[in-house]
Formats: sequence, structure tokens, C-alpha cells
Amino acid sequence: MSRETASDVQNLEHHESWAMLRTVSVGRLAVLADGRPDIFPINYTVDGGTLVFRTGEGTKLAGASKGAPVALEADGVDPDTGLAWSVVAKGTADVVTGTDQVLATTGLYLFPWQAGKKDAFVRITPDSITGRRFKVTEPLTWWTQLSGVPRTASE
Repeated sequence: MSRETASDVQNLEHHESWAMLRTVSVGRLAVLADGRPDIFPINYTVDGGTLVFRTGEGTKLAGASKGAPVALEADGVDPDTGLAWSVVAKGTADVVTGTDQVLATTGLYLFPWQAGKKDAFVRITPDSITGRRFKVTEPLTWWTQLSGVPRTASE
């Protein structure tokens, strides 16, 4: 059984990370809520050098506005090659305001997967973007029948 080594992981170039983000529309948004990290699944789109998503009132919007620090992580796997990738964009988030900006953003055809009123467009402006690519190992090397066994709350 072989273990993954640092040489098995390829760091993606800046443009490759952006290209990977364009291949999927779902990621995880990390925000600070009441001084603690919280993570939300979101669907997003790339708009130039920014990322945009829609949301409604609540913790996610409160944590991703007014220049708040945020992180977005997205990943994927190519089933033909077995290569996986993961990209993390860190930066600030602001609610899109102003008639011209809102109209431009509505043209992105960004439709939330979850029903409900999601009339706020939020733009993430990354100041850091990193990505990596690696070969997914065979499930038998990391999955066992004990993987699904319930555990106590302290585990």
C-alpha cells in the first residue's frame, strides 16, 4: 500500500485555479458568525476575477458583507483520470449595491438551488487563491467497513 507524498500533489498555477473554479458551480463558503467559523454550501459563478453568489437574510449574508473576510472552497474529480482538485479563494465579501452593479450581476444567470427569497447578490474579491491537484487513491486503501460505524459524541 502506498501513501501519498508531497510529490504526488501538484500545486496549481493561479490561472489553473481560476479555470477549475469555472468548471463547477457549488462550493463551501466560510464566514465568521458571532466570532466563530461557520460553513455554508453555495452555488456561485465566476465573474472576472471575483466570485458571486445569491443569498437571503440570515447568518450567511451577515457574515459575508461589509468587507468581511471569507473563504470559498470548491473541488472536483475527473472520473476518467482519477485526478482530484481543490481550490481555496480567500478575500473579502460585499453585497452588490448600486443600480448598474445589480443589473450587471443579474445578467450572470445565477439561480440558487434552494428555494426561497434570495435577492442579495454577494461578490467575493479574492486576495489569495490556491489550488492543488492529486490522484485519488483506491477506496480500499482508505475506506473500511468500520468507516460507517456510529460513534459516541466524544469521538
